[in-house]
Amino acid sequence: MVMTLEVATARLSRELPLAETSLDDALINITKLMTSMVIARKETGAAPATGHSALMRLIKAQEAVVTASGEMARVHGQMLTVGREVGALDLEKCPPPFDAVTEQTRAAA
Repeated sequence: MVMTLEVATARLSRELPLAETSLDDALINITKLMTSMVIARKETGAAPATGHSALMRLIKAQEAVVTASGEMARVHGQMLTVGREVGALDLEKCPPPFDAVTEQTRAAA
């Protein structure tokens, strides 16, 4: 079966934001976990070094999610280009591509 342009556009328009949101949710959950770990250490009277290696690994996981989020933003920007090329893009429903946001951020700094 051949997928039509309309079906492909609808599927990608639904799945891309879900992937982006999933990364945001992962980052939120990692941050909550980190907060809980530090609070637990402090409030139970554990030594300051308790769980340090676990916290270091969690920070690496957090960094990986932030990196993945940036890559997903780049995917979004590239998919905007693809959408324009095939004539299937509705720009009114899409945020600016990652590169445009980066340039705006640099200009504001």
